[in-house]
Amino acid sequence: MVKRAGSLSRNSFRAPQIVFATLALFLPILQTLSTAAHADNPPRKILSGWIPYYSIKSSVPAALANPDLISEVTPFWYALKDATTIQDNYTPANPNLPIATTIATLHNAGYLLLPTITDGTSTDPKTGKSVQLSLSNLLANPTSEKSIISTIMNLVIANNYDGIDLDWESFAYVDPLATWNTTQPRWVAFIQDLATTLHAQGKLLSVTTPPLFDPASGKKGYYLYAWSQIGAAIDRLRIMAYDYSTSTPGPIGPITWTESAVSYAVSVMPASKVFVGIPGYGRDWVTKVVGTCPSLPINYLKTVTPSASAATVVMHDAANLATTYGAAPTYIAKYGESTFTYQKVYNGTTSDGSLTTCTASRTVWYQDAQGFSLRASLVAKYHLGGIAEWTIGMEDATAISAIRTVATSIAPDPVIANLVASSAQASIGDLLTIRSTVAKKDTTAFAGIPVQIESKTATSDWSALSSPLIPQVSAIDGTLSFGLIIGENTQFRIRSAGSWDRLAGLSQPFAINVARLISWSPPTSMKAGVTYSITGQVQPKIGGVTVQLDDGTGAKASTMPTVKTLADGTFTFTLAESRPGVKSYRILIPGDAAFMASKTEFVKVVVR
Repeated sequence: MVKRAGSLSRNSFRAPQIVFATLALFLPILQTLSTAAHADNPPRKILSGWIPYYSIKSSVPAALANPDLISEVTPFWYALKDATTIQDNYTPANPNLPIATTIATLHNAGYLLLPTITDGTSTDPKTGKSVQLSLSNLLANPTSEKSIISTIMNLVIANNYDGIDLDWESFAYVDPLATWNTTQPRWVAFIQDLATTLHAQGKLLSVTTPPLFDPASGKKGYYLYAWSQIGAAIDRLRIMAYDYSTSTPGPIGPITWTESAVSYAVSVMPASKVFVGIPGYGRDWVTKVVGTCPSLPINYLKTVTPSASAATVVMHDAANLATTYGAAPTYIAKYGESTFTYQKVYNGTTSDGSLTTCTASRTVWYQDAQGFSLRASLVAKYHLGGIAEWTIGMEDATAISAIRTVATSIAPDPVIANLVASSAQASIGDLLTIRSTVAKKDTTAFAGIPVQIESKTATSDWSALSSPLIPQVSAIDGTLSFGLIIGENTQFRIRSAGSWDRLAGLSQPFAINVARLISWSPPTSMKAGVTYSITGQVQPKIGGVTVQLDDGTGAKASTMPTVKTLADGTFTFTLAESRPGVKSYRILIPGDAAFMASKTEFVKVVVR
């Protein structure tokens, strides 16, 4: 039997089929693993933060303005009121802007949405007073615990949220310290149960808590939140690294205090789960009052006094406040924050109508661009998930620029992989080799990069190739190579895993086209007027394949003798020539989705 269009080394083939081997001949076929749309690395997306229901018109635009820095946001819209009720605070505050519209806007921007649920059970709706252990007791009851999980899941699924964030501060700030040991196991069990339920639906669990510290340091912090016990269950930990100073003037979140909490967090859970909470606000304390403050037209007697609670200063207003009163902010490196002092005069009348005036000395502490840059640098130092701002939109333009500078400096490298193969076309049974060089943009090799080779045929979707003969990581010089035999037209691509240092990558697919093998038995000579049979077989051995006989006269394919293969891949043509001479014949198989067109060489036959 004459063998044409390649040589057979096996008795049968099954399509699709891929066989792996090792070899080292390479002719270029070309692909580049593309991980960035820009020539330069985009910033690492390290910024996230809260979007309160009361500042939608400022926070949402601020979030949308920075898609290169933000991948997820946390709507601050909900409060758990009881085991079956989550209060919607968004809708009453935004009657003309449906919640679905805002959700769609943020999702369309590509952001994950992890809305916060606060603890609304800690306040008696009738009296407005704090109710101690309210939520803790709900968690202690198996029935109400399950109801809370179900209620949360209903909210997540109904709004297509990507997960949920729990900010249950009443454990720390409403319930007495003596209750922490009782609440802690209830909290841990609930987090584990909720995480299991969320993860089963492909959703994420975030928790926001005040700081904890390494117990060995002697500073426990708000230990009831048990980071070491919930770390394996949760997907995000947002550390409230602010409100360090509240009753007396001082830094909002000193950098050493903040870093101590971060250091402990990454020791008990993967650093990628940890987000540093940063304040977009500062505080403005009254430290001294000279004179008598007016009670009319505004009563300053209770607010302009050293015993009053500090006022809030939004970061983007702080510089103007200092300028207005002739103050010069000073950055205090020890705390990583800025501060200034100013005097403000209050004029008015007393309650009996007498003119009066007072001068208050006021001290402001806040984090500016330098402070944000310093905290963003913790992301680089510890390989954290990012920073989370309370709240998005409070910052000024210089702070965003400072974050972007840090984010760009720690941007992961795109992965460039050049692929070569021994041929872009093959016959069944041919051994091909693919080689990839994985490198940075500057051609520096990426050694030890996990790489997955994926293939796709006309009848199968993309799937990973698995074989001991395929390297799973790049070699020390950034290369990997493997040999293969494929059984039909196949596309290949390379997927590289992302890490802190590099982006995940996915190449554009490239195709290797495969021709069927044709074996046939043409006669060496024929007698004019005598009928002959020409038999052959097509590999793979399947029925229904169209086979054509070309007599070399240039006839159109549509007029050529055509047969279909039998189940074993065999075919037969009957042939009779009426006049002596020399004839040329070959076999043709048209191409289809699974195989490229195949043909034999012409064979000359003497007709006697």
